[in-house]
Amino acid sequence: MVDASQIKEHAEVIGADGVHVGTVDHVDGDRIKLTKNDSPSTQDGQGAKHHYLPLGLVAEVEGDKVRLSATAQNAQDMFEEAE
Repeated sequence: MVDASQIKEHAEVIGADGVHVGTVDHVDGDRIKLTKNDSPSTQDGQGAKHHYLPLGLVAEVEGDKVRLSATAQNAQDMFEEAE
């Protein structure tokens, strides 16, 4: 696992396939909290929500990019929503 202190706010999160997954809001324990800006509105019209990704998915941090070990689609399938 990478050093969580290397993950900076507003860094782009990309999948192993190079596809944009989201933008870091901040690290929250053992998860990365993504900004609402990249989140689609919910089906019930309540608007965007924060999503979380496990730190264990991070393969490496390259400056202002966080590269995951999973593809973007696989990472999105693992999203945890804020309650």
